[in-house]
Amino acid sequence: MSRPLTEAGRRDWLRLARTENVGPVTFDQLITRYGEASLALAALPDLARRGGRVSPLGVPSIEDIEAELAEGAALGARLLCACEAEFPQALAALDPPPPLLWVWGDASLLQRSIVAIVGARVASAAGQRFARGLASELGQAGQVIVSGLARGVDGAAHEGSLATGTIAVLGGGIADIYPPEHRDLHARILETGCVVSESRPRQTAQAKDFPRRNRIISGLSRAVVVVEAEIRSGSLITARLANEQGREVLAVPGSPLDPRAKGTNDLIRQGAAICEGAEDVLRALEGFGGFREPEQDRYLVSAELTDVAAEKLRETIADLLSPTPVSRDEIVRAARAPLPQVLAALMELALAGRAELLPGGMVSRA
Repeated sequence: MSRPLTEAGRRDWLRLARTENVGPVTFDQLITRYGEASLALAALPDLARRGGRVSPLGVPSIEDIEAELAEGAALGARLLCACEAEFPQALAALDPPPPLLWVWGDASLLQRSIVAIVGARVASAAGQRFARGLASELGQAGQVIVSGLARGVDGAAHEGSLATGTIAVLGGGIADIYPPEHRDLHARILETGCVVSESRPRQTAQAKDFPRRNRIISGLSRAVVVVEAEIRSGSLITARLANEQGREVLAVPGSPLDPRAKGTNDLIRQGAAICEGAEDVLRALEGFGGFREPEQDRYLVSAELTDVAAEKLRETIADLLSPTPVSRDEIVRAARAPLPQVLAALMELALAGRAELLPGGMVSRA
C-alpha cells in the first residue's frame, strides 16, 4: 500500500526524518501513531518533554528543508519517500524501512532483481578480479549489482557491472565522493546506473553513516556475496544484516593463510553458501522466498495508543536500559506493562535522547 505526497507533505516528511533523535524506528512509530508527518511534527515538543528533555528538540526549519530539496534538484536527483509507489519494494519490506532515499541516476534499477557484492577495501588483485568478473556475469544474467563505492572489492564490482546496471550506496550524500580517486567511477555509474543515499545530497560522510549505508545495501538485495573480509569488517556487518532481513548470503572461500579470507571462511562455517562463480549466486536466487509484504496500514492508519503519561513507567523503563541492546520484548517483560505503553514510552525516551531504538526490535540506552 502506498500513497502520493503533496509538496507540503513531502516537505514535512523530510523535515520529520531530519529531526534530532528521529531514526528510522522512531520515524516509523510516529507515522504509525499520527498518520501524517505534519501531525507528528506538531506532537514532537510534548513527546520529548514527557521523555525528560529540557532543551528544545532540534527540528529543521522549513528554510533548511527547502535548501536540501534545492540541492537535490540542482543535481537532477529525486527524493523517494517510503510511503510512495516509486520507493524500492525491497527497502519498503524492511522493518522499519528507511524513511527516504535520494536517488541520482536511473531509479528504475531499484525495482529490478539486485545482488550485492561487497568485500575488503585493501583487497587482493585476485579478489578484485573475481569481484569484477562475478559482477559482469551476473549483470549479463539480468541482475543489477549494488555495492558501496569503496576501494577494493566494491570498486571492482561496480566496474564489472557498468554495462549492465550498477547501484552505488553512499554513507555521505549522493554528491559526496569517497574515496576521491573514485570520482571518475562515480561519474561513469551515473551514466547508466544510479547513486543513492539517505543523507543530504552534499553531506560529508561520518563514521555513524556507514552502518545505515550497509543496511541499505543488504536491504536492496536478494542476495549478498562477500568476496574478501577480515574478521572485523564492515562487509560482515552487511552479511549479518542480510541474514536478519531474510536475504541469501554467500561467501567466497579463501586461503587460511590470508587474513582477508578469515571473515568469508567464518561465514561459510556459520552456514553461508559457498560462491565460486555466478552459477552459485543464480542457484541461490532460485530459492529466494521473496520480500516480506509491508504492513498495509503502515502509513495509512493513525493508531491510537494507550496513554502512557505516567512518569513512573517511563523512569522504570529508563532504568532498565543499558548500553547493551536488548529486545523490546525483554523490556516489556521486565517492566510488566502492556506493549503499547512500553513502545510509546520508549519513543518518548528516544526523542529526549535517553534511549536508542534500533532496527530488529532492539533498544539500548542512548
